[in-house]
Amino acid sequence: MDLADITRLPLREKLQIMETLWADLSERVGDSDVPAEHKALLDQRLARIESGEAIIHDWDDVKHTVGRK
Repeated sequence: MDLADITRLPLREKLQIMETLWADLSERVGDSDVPAEHKALLDQRLARIESGEAIIHDWDDVKHTVGRK
């Protein structure tokens, strides 16, 4: 089955394929290696949040302020 075949499928079958792919990817996510520099960056960001130096903003609040300055 190629992309052209998939695009011709009924919606119900496409959703079943998506659910199957999502389940498979969810099980395998732990198998992938995160590069050390990415992990270090995430650890630094988490430490800034935990120390209060950085704040997590709610996306719904942020998106209303983008481009309004």
